[in-house]
Amino acid sequence: MRSSVATIMLAGLVSISCNLARAAPSLESGIKAAFLYKFVPFIEWPAGAFDTATSPVNICVFGSDAVTDVIGDVVASQRVDQRPVNVRHLTTVTRNNGCHVLYVAGPDGAAAEEALSSVQGTPILTVTDALELPNASPIIRFVLQANRVSFDIDQAAAAQNTLTVSSKLLSLARRVRPRP
Repeated sequence: MRSSVATIMLAGLVSISCNLARAAPSLESGIKAAFLYKFVPFIEWPAGAFDTATSPVNICVFGSDAVTDVIGDVVASQRVDQRPVNVRHLTTVTRNNGCHVLYVAGPDGAAAEEALSSVQGTPILTVTDALELPNASPIIRFVLQANRVSFDIDQAAAAQNTLTVSSKLLSLARRVRPRP
């Protein structure tokens, strides 16, 4: 029951976000920021990724763009089940940074690749809206298509990070790269 409610909520957010992005492109960053915590219930982390059932979800952002500017306001006081959501702004990305979600911002492809590569193989959901990166792949990549915010999912990258993406979230993706 809880998962069907969550699916309906995420589908509603996708529908709303699509319409808002079309109506006011300046809202694109707020929509992407909301997705960052809305993705969390649809990801299965390995045992030990959280200390307790009420440990916070740490959303880390690296770089600077409109999403990193609004993320704090968008997720303020939000919870995912029993978990509060924390936002941390990183100046460097390391393997043991305590992040559950890592959003890599900005157009600098080299910095994005380095950040994504540094957490490869760790249980961190990586998200970016950077263009195609030849040497690193985020698990989720935001895309803007016909003035609609959408996303692609790379299941191979998720598997490398020992994460499993719910079929419900996969069904909402624009494109899915399958597991190997």
